[in-house]
Parts: sequence; C-alpha cells; structure tokens
Amino acid sequence: MNIRESILPGIGKKFELLTRSNENLTLIVHDDGRRELFQYDAEDSDQCHSLITLDDDEARQVSAMIGGVTYKPKMVETIEVALDDLIIEWYKIEPHFKCIGKSIGQLDVRQTTGGTIIAVIEKNSDKQISPGPDSILHAESTVIVLGERQHHKMIKQILLNGSG
Repeated sequence: MNIRESILPGIGKKFELLTRSNENLTLIVHDDGRRELFQYDAEDSDQCHSLITLDDDEARQVSAMIGGVTYKPKMVETIEVALDDLIIEWYKIEPHFKCIGKSIGQLDVRQTTGGTIIAVIEKNSDKQISPGPDSILHAESTVIVLGERQHHKMIKQILLNGSG
C-alpha cells in the first residue's frame, strides 16, 4: 500500500492511499474532527465514485471495527503471537515473490535463519501442517513461520528474493 500525506492549511490533513488492489482512497481529517472518505476511479483520478462523511465518534467506531478491536477474523494475513522471544508470523506469498515454485528445502530457511516454517495454507484452503523440505511454495499461499524477531527479517527477505 502506498500512502501520501499532505497538510491542508485551515482544513486539516489529507491522506491518499493506493491499495494493493489498485484502489484509490483519499481520507481528509478535518481540524473539527470530521472525516471524509473519497473513493476515486483507478483509471481517472478525477472521477469520484463515493464520498462518506463521519463525525469524530463515528470515525473512531469505524476505526475500531476496521482495526480488529471489535472482531478478529479467524485468519488474519499478518498475525503476531509473542511467546517470550518466539513469534509466529503469517506471510502471504504475493505473485512477485521469487520463492514461488521453490521447495522449502531449496530456500534453506531453517539453516539460514534459525526460523521454521510450521504450516502452509494454500489459496484453496488446503493445509500442510509441518511441511517437509519437498513442499513447493505457490503464489497466494500463506506461510506460517515460527522464529525470533531477527529470524523473521531474514525469512521475509528469503521469501521475497527466493534465497538468503
């Protein structure tokens, strides 16, 4: 997601977001607490599809819902569970990741980083619990990894680049 921020003198602050799904969203936070959400056409940035205005209380309630405070979905794309120094992280394999088509053994995650791939959930929801070194990674799969924080930085790079 790409976010641009700009100050609107006498009005407030403007946030322009381009999502991974190529949606254009603009949020204006007014100095009086109002929020305005604009959705623009992906191909014509001057064409507004919708506008929603929220007062401060409404914006905070919607924020809590979107942020997962009021309800947590069963599967969250990126989840962190801290167990002392151990963290379980979920990585969605995006189509541009270089690890696609490679086996867990080829990526050498455990030996290179000290972290362990403990499960893989395929796009069709098939699950591989404790996958072996011959398990091949596919686009749109979710890889669940156990490791310490420093391991996860290296693991993310291996998934993105296809090697350590």
